[in-house]
Amino acid sequence: MLDEQAKKTMLRKIPHGLYICGVKDGENLNGFTASWVMQASFEPPLVINCVRKDSGSHEMIKKSGVFALSFLEEGQKDLAAKFFKPQSRVGNKFEDVEFIEGTETGCPLIKDSLGYIECRVVGSVEKGDHTVYVGEVISSGIYREGNPLLLESTGWQYGG
Repeated sequence: MLDEQAKKTMLRKIPHGLYICGVKDGENLNGFTASWVMQASFEPPLVINCVRKDSGSHEMIKKSGVFALSFLEEGQKDLAAKFFKPQSRVGNKFEDVEFIEGTETGCPLIKDSLGYIECRVVGSVEKGDHTVYVGEVISSGIYREGNPLLLESTGWQYGG
C-alpha cells in the first residue's frame, strides 16, 4: 500500500534547480518556470525537461520541436515567480524582461541569467500529467558566474 504522505515527503526531497524555459511557435514567444530538469547523456549532450500537458508551452514545444533553458541565479526568486503564471492570465511575460532570441532555436533567452542552453527535441514520453521532453543541447552560452537558484531555497514546493 502506498503511504501518500511518505510519498509526498520523499518526492519533495529530490533537489531541483529553477530555470526559465523559453519556447517559440512562429512569432509567438512564451516562457515558464521549469524545475523538473536534468542532464541525461554526455554524448550526445541530452537534457530532460518535464512539462505540464495542460499548458500552452507544452503544445508550443510539441509543435516547434525546440526549447531553451535560462539558468537562474540564487536571489532571482522574483524572476522565477513572474514566469509561474499562465500566459493566458498575465499576457506577455517578457514585456519588462530583457531577452534575446536564440541563434539556433529562436526561443527567448533571459539576458539577466547565468547562461543558457538551446535544445532540439529528440524524444518524448507522454505519461501522467507531464511530458518528458528529451532535448539535445545544440547551443549554449555563459553570461556570468554564480550559484544556481534552487527550488528548496525559495520555500516553494513543486512535487509530491
